[in-house]
Amino acid sequence: MRKVRFIQNNIYHIYNRGVEKRNIFMDNSDYFRFIHDLYEFNDENPAFNIYYKTPLQSYEAKPRKLLVEILAFVLMPNHFHLLLKEISENGISNFMHKLGGGYTMSFNQKYERSGSLFQGSFKAILINQDSHFIHLPYYIHLNPLDLIMPEWRTRAINDYKKAMEFLENYRWSSHLDYIGKQNFPSVTHREFLLDFFGGQEEYRKVIFQWLKDIDLEEIKPIMLEK
Repeated sequence: MRKVRFIQNNIYHIYNRGVEKRNIFMDNSDYFRFIHDLYEFNDENPAFNIYYKTPLQSYEAKPRKLLVEILAFVLMPNHFHLLLKEISENGISNFMHKLGGGYTMSFNQKYERSGSLFQGSFKAILINQDSHFIHLPYYIHLNPLDLIMPEWRTRAINDYKKAMEFLENYRWSSHLDYIGKQNFPSVTHREFLLDFFGGQEEYRKVIFQWLKDIDLEEIKPIMLEK
């Protein structure tokens, strides 16, 4: 049984990766598909628009009964991180069941495969310490640096400007929306974190400083993938 008990209005770090560490995103259309699913399946009502034809940015707003608030996310080739706030009772469990099942179904159909795509049930941990909550959104948004500068985790980056430019051009994350570049604005609820961090410009400044001063030992208990 899952050790974490999900409680309404609490915030959780959610993580999962591909079975046998395989890639779960093979091309840009897969990333778009998953982001579409983040939006579409966050609803107590059934999702009828399973086969989308347009990018998420063009969707018109529609009445929904949210299961969760998606505070932050990042998609990597073989895994993803989500920062979720439970809104409805059993919201996270229902949302993740719909998300995992729906994306696996479309992925398997596209690539003519069968079986599980993800490595078991998703991992989750309650974020109940301010010290963890302050750092976790930055950690989530810095994950794409693993693709070009894995040394960021040990504060060994030589070109911070290049690192920040890469992050500001990495589409598969909520980072761009947090710095004021509209990317997938309808997916996330950013007001809470932006108020907490002092707005978009302050967030941009602090994530840069956090990258320079990073000490992952501070959040190791909630990183989940380690």
